[in-house]
Amino acid sequence: MPENTYRTDGTIDSFENRQSREYEIEFTAPEFTSVCPMTGQPDFGTIVVRYVPGTRCIELRSFKYYLFGYRNRGIFYEDVVNAVLDDIVAAVAPKRATVIAEMNSRGGITARMTATHEG
Repeated sequence: MPENTYRTDGTIDSFENRQSREYEIEFTAPEFTSVCPMTGQPDFGTIVVRYVPGTRCIELRSFKYYLFGYRNRGIFYEDVVNAVLDDIVAAVAPKRATVIAEMNSRGGITARMTATHEG
């Protein structure tokens, strides 16, 4: 896929986990954006993903494009963490996974949601 292609298909690509030991992968997306379904206003935050891979690992470039798909999507914070977690589980079947959404302040209130999967 060319470097400048903007993916909108919501796909999380993966590659083979070549390690035999159990280990944890963590990555942070500090520029997450979505849209409040009530007000239509943009929401900004950080998505943190921690997972112990099974046989597959998340390919990060595809995950970046996957998150871009939320930029114009009206979705509640609680649904964000659960949708992202469900899509990760479907894509790579991790042994364990946690998705944290740390949303920026709106009206003086910050919000943090955590969803966990135990395979």
